[in-house]
Amino acid sequence: MNLSIPNFLSLTRMGLIPLFVIAVLGSEPKKALLIFIVAGVTDALDGFIARFFHQASKLGAYLDPIADKLLLTTAFVMLTIPDLYPGERIPIWITVLVLARDIMIVVVVLVISLVADGVQLKPTVVSKINTAVQVTAVILVLATGVFNGLEGPALVAIYLVAALTVASGLDYLYRGVRMMEEDGDAKA
Repeated sequence: MNLSIPNFLSLTRMGLIPLFVIAVLGSEPKKALLIFIVAGVTDALDGFIARFFHQASKLGAYLDPIADKLLLTTAFVMLTIPDLYPGERIPIWITVLVLARDIMIVVVVLVISLVADGVQLKPTVVSKINTAVQVTAVILVLATGVFNGLEGPALVAIYLVAALTVASGLDYLYRGVRMMEEDGDAKA
């Protein structure tokens, strides 16, 4: 196993998830916000170190997005549960939308890998923006439990997540279908 610094940081991010859950369950909004921010910093650092110091690895290509999805999924679910967190709450339909998009992407990627040999579905600009807005929305929602006056920006970010989730989901679906069609045409 290649335990480079970027891979270690991805594993650290995964290790912070239970601490984040405990902070939310324990009604400790400052700790929850701090843990989420530290996890976000590990994400930024692992990508920077992997590229700048040429420490990218096949393991890291899997670990990083898995750590990101686990952290964001946990945050969305925890911040949707009524009366669990003292701040703003993410509406359940938005959390379901985010989870459904992620499940749809996994299914599309699996189908492409089975149907179109060697074809990969890479993240798009819309998807990367969506992830950045999801992180921002979670930070703002967490911050509403600590600071007053952030409810408006948190709600704007939450609804922006909904719009971008739909846009990026449709984009992935469209690209996935095109890739399968092009691969089918090439084989015929």
